[in-house]
Amino acid sequence: MKIFNTLTKSVEEFVPNDASCVTMYTCGPTVYHFAHIGNLRTYIFEDILEKSLNYLGYPVKRVMNITDVGHLASDSDSGEDKMLKGAKRENKSVLEIAAFYTEAFQKDTESLNIKWPEIVSKATDNIEEYIQIITKLLEDGYAYQSGGNVYFDTSKLADYYKLTNHHVDDMVIGVREGVEEDSSKRNQADFVLWFTKSKFEDQALKWNSPWGVGYPGWHIECSGISMKYLGENLDIHCGGVDNIFPHHTNEIAQSEAYLGHKWCNYWIHGEHLNDAMGKMAKSKGDFLTISLLKEKGYNPLAYRFMCLNTSYRKVLVFSYESLENASQAYQKLKNKVCALKQVGEIKEDVFLSFDNQFKEAIGNDLNTANAITLIYDLLKSDVNDATKYALIKAWDRVLSLDLIQLEEFSSFVDTKYIEEQIARRTEAKKNKNYALADEIRSSLESQGISIKDTREGTTYEIKK
Repeated sequence: MKIFNTLTKSVEEFVPNDASCVTMYTCGPTVYHFAHIGNLRTYIFEDILEKSLNYLGYPVKRVMNITDVGHLASDSDSGEDKMLKGAKRENKSVLEIAAFYTEAFQKDTESLNIKWPEIVSKATDNIEEYIQIITKLLEDGYAYQSGGNVYFDTSKLADYYKLTNHHVDDMVIGVREGVEEDSSKRNQADFVLWFTKSKFEDQALKWNSPWGVGYPGWHIECSGISMKYLGENLDIHCGGVDNIFPHHTNEIAQSEAYLGHKWCNYWIHGEHLNDAMGKMAKSKGDFLTISLLKEKGYNPLAYRFMCLNTSYRKVLVFSYESLENASQAYQKLKNKVCALKQVGEIKEDVFLSFDNQFKEAIGNDLNTANAITLIYDLLKSDVNDATKYALIKAWDRVLSLDLIQLEEFSSFVDTKYIEEQIARRTEAKKNKNYALADEIRSSLESQGISIKDTREGTTYEIKK
């Protein structure tokens, strides 16, 4: 496996700390609202990474957090807590909001065939771990108390910006939002480890701590949860590019100051999904969700297919036109796969040859576009159906597009494709090309589509 490491700014050969168990941490959602499809693109690439590692022979232990406290509207420790914002918006408690949107997020991941991580931990379930880390950071001189809060002192680290190409003077503008002035900080880049009531009087969730009643900062949560479940030496940490600064930069700072050694070897980030207005964000008001795509008749897996046809490290621009094209291409590919006959002998030498090409694609910085192209090449080849089917079934363990599951088709019918085929058949009959008409009927029937000629025209039915 070769993968792009944000820490070194290069594609590297992946070498785990322990090949018997790769440790992988992925930043989870802040559950104050529905995830938009831009958020979910990140989880698709992380899902592909985990499944690719599995396919290449690496067992993976993956942990993801659920942020239900401490994430402020600005990543620079300013603005309102997002969870409190969600609670006020819907006139519910923070815990009710967290439970509802955690469940909604899980349903979205299921719709996209994203594997739920082995361990999912809520930020609010790990307060003791954060207090333990912060206590040691204070004792070792990496943190200080000011204005009632506890801050990490970034001036103590010579390599604080090693994950980014920024310099200290650039940090007045972060990757997400402007870094606002906090008079309690010694340095503008310092960040909060623990908030007390001196910061927010109306915070819904509060815990006792050695520094007063309060709650953890956002960044400390991922460090605490990761070390609790994956130990002191992490193989892979993932997220979107907007996590690089300040979130992941701060995670590295506090974790390595606490541990006294390098914490994580590979930092892997997925690029944004943009629309015509730029980067998708919940702050814009209306935003695209999986539920909305379903309402418009799109199979969520068509969106997954769309994402897999572009490198996870490239900005992907969304439009309904591009989704429609992806949807049609996905359904036609699925139809071809489902039409394969499963009987016959699997040619082992051919299987191994094609499978090695697939492994080469996914092992080359997750080149899913080449992996999908390989499916088309396989389908066009003279390889027998049984071998084709076995290969695509194996590859779909990574791609997770349900390519061999015909029953999924009935839920998200590509009506445009069916109507085009019926029109072609009608035209063929008009031209007395009955062989072509029969061929179209047979093709549709093999895809689970039964057509019937009536006086009013040709109708169709999806077989369950």
